[in-house]
Amino acid sequence: MIEESEEHQAIVAQTAQWLEEVVIGFNFCPFARREFDSGRVRYRVVDGRKIKPLIAALLEELHLLDGHEEVETTLLIFSNGMGDFYDYLGFLELAQLALEDVGYEGVFQLASFHPEYVFEGEDFDDASNYTNRSPLPMIHLIRETSIERAVAAHRDVDSIPERNQKLAREKGAKFWQTFLSK
Repeated sequence: MIEESEEHQAIVAQTAQWLEEVVIGFNFCPFARREFDSGRVRYRVVDGRKIKPLIAALLEELHLLDGHEEVETTLLIFSNGMGDFYDYLGFLELAQLALEDVGYEGVFQLASFHPEYVFEGEDFDDASNYTNRSPLPMIHLIRETSIERAVAAHRDVDSIPERNQKLAREKGAKFWQTFLSK
């Protein structure tokens, strides 16, 4: 069992609030509410900056998810590492390779969130980036079967990213900066 410090508890609370108010509240992910409301989202706070222990934590979470169907998904939150977005992207590539190396390709998928998230080809200040900006750097570990079920149940899943970016731009970067700083 992982011991939760007060700092970790505060990080989890902040992340859960972001998930509820931003991701669910603005419907950035139409599939998140059900899992959030049913308590099937796991939050794992990871300290440190060294790659090997961070990859080890990722692999532990993948193994946990694999053995516990009652846990739908994990948000792996980096409390004091991965602050630089481009270092984070490099780590994300290593995380994907680790997932593949242990045979979880096609079983789990990694989604990325970061406080400085920038979509390729977008300016840093473009409001659309806020669809993937989070309080702290994190990786969302998602079951492929869940994605398949969600895609089958949603009439136009391909429109979600465009709709999200449009909404984010309509609100504007200042709105998101103010909203996320409260």
